Amino acid sequence: MSDYDLIVIGGGASGFFAAITCAEVSPTPRRILILEKAPEVLQKVKISGGGRCNVTHDCHDPRLFVSHYPRGQKTLPGPLHRWNAADMINWLADKGVALKVEADGRIFPITDDSQTIIDCFHAAARDAGIEIRCRQEVSDVTFRDDHFSLELKSGEVLTCSNLLVATGGIRNPSGKKFAETFGHTTQDAAPSLFTFKITDPRIEGLAGISVPLGKATVSGTKFEEMGPILITHWGLSGPGILKVSAWGARELYEMNYRFQAVINWVAKETEDEVQRHLSSLRTNHGKQSIFANPQFSIPTRLWKRLCEAAEISPDTKWGNLSRVQLNALKGQLTSCEFQVEGKSMNKDEFVTCGGVNLKEVNFKTMESKLQPCLFFAGEVLDIDGVTGGFNFQSAWTTGRIVGETIGSRD
Repeated sequence: MSDYDLIVIGGGASGFFAAITCAEVSPTPRRILILEKAPEVLQKVKISGGGRCNVTHDCHDPRLFVSHYPRGQKTLPGPLHRWNAADMINWLADKGVALKVEADGRIFPITDDSQTIIDCFHAAARDAGIEIRCRQEVSDVTFRDDHFSLELKSGEVLTCSNLLVATGGIRNPSGKKFAETFGHTTQDAAPSLFTFKITDPRIEGLAGISVPLGKATVSGTKFEEMGPILITHWGLSGPGILKVSAWGARELYEMNYRFQAVINWVAKETEDEVQRHLSSLRTNHGKQSIFANPQFSIPTRLWKRLCEAAEISPDTKWGNLSRVQLNALKGQLTSCEFQVEGKSMNKDEFVTCGGVNLKEVNFKTMESKLQPCLFFAGEVLDIDGVTGGFNFQSAWTTGRIVGETIGSRD
């Protein structure tokens, strides 16, 4: 007889939720253990969303929801029909956790504190009798005589009937090792959400300034995304940039993060509309100072830098703007070119693409097609979403299916 019905390697979002689900749906008590090599479980939940925890996204149609996954679109529709954002919201509500939807669709606990989610999970695990052991690193896993044997770094050996690998991104070598032990192939890791490292006088010293809707394009590629764009100490960030980094993760990795990015700071307007507006200002407001009258809701300090880049002097009036300067300003507004010199990982969203080959996993059960009773959930799979709560939802969904599968078996 095994020591446990289920051992979860990894105390993150997907593993924790799988363990809780297994205990809650099972008609009989289950012996469940979560092993975490770090000092605490749910560490990523704690720091995500700036410490607020972006639980999921306000989109309840699986067909639309999957459009936010650069990798996983083809495999996630079925799982999301079984457990989607609405299901997760209702589950948390049943546990007494109130959520709120922000204007951009992101969903957070109403407390704006990730500890609310962590406390909820700990309470659910405690009520279900789930054992949690931190600072426990698994060094080796084998399968024989219908059970798994896990050797810990301490030398202790544990056995279980079902094993869930939920170690997080494949950059964690243990997840890759355990998957490959049982014949699985893995896609190498590459950062999926990162900011663009840029040194350029147009944005130097403007950290914290943002535009509500810009468009970011990687020159020479199909990668183009819209969203808020934020100037940081090291370059450009914000959802518009992070979405481009997600969709282009593998290609930008191959470029060694050296490429040209084109930013449209006024994505609500067409180029023709920008041209007409600037021409109208020159004709109808000729005595007004260009520097003192920012347009298109561009923050004043950024507007001045873009004017300088268009070779417009601080004392120039709209009426004195030459056609060459007007076209140069339009170019700075709609197609501002920056040389990207590297990446900076977003401290809250350290997501990677890469992981276990999705074709080797049964997404009706999240069970390995190569090794019975071996399961995968969360970021160890080659699934990743853009920023906005999508990565957590794939963790909840895949973890839920694991828990339901094991919990319903005899």
